[in-house]
Amino acid sequence: MKKTSGRKIPKNQSDELRPEYRFDYQKARPNRFAGGTSKERSVVVLDPDVSAVFKTPESVNKALRAIISAMPGGRPKVARESSQK
Repeated sequence: MKKTSGRKIPKNQSDELRPEYRFDYQKARPNRFAGGTSKERSVVVLDPDVSAVFKTPESVNKALRAIISAMPGGRPKVARESSQK
């Protein structure tokens, strides 16, 4: 069995948090795990009572499109991604 070499902590260091940390932001890199949202999409945070009613993004979009079509001026002429699928 192969032994894994772990980082050894000196005995004089404790597991407590330090009063101050200094980070070198010059070495920072973009988060490769962050989902790339397209410029055509917007992220909106719903209140808990609203998210209890709308379980999927499709249901939210359907309700908003119904409200938009009922507004004076009608529906804007923008290509929707869901209608192209």
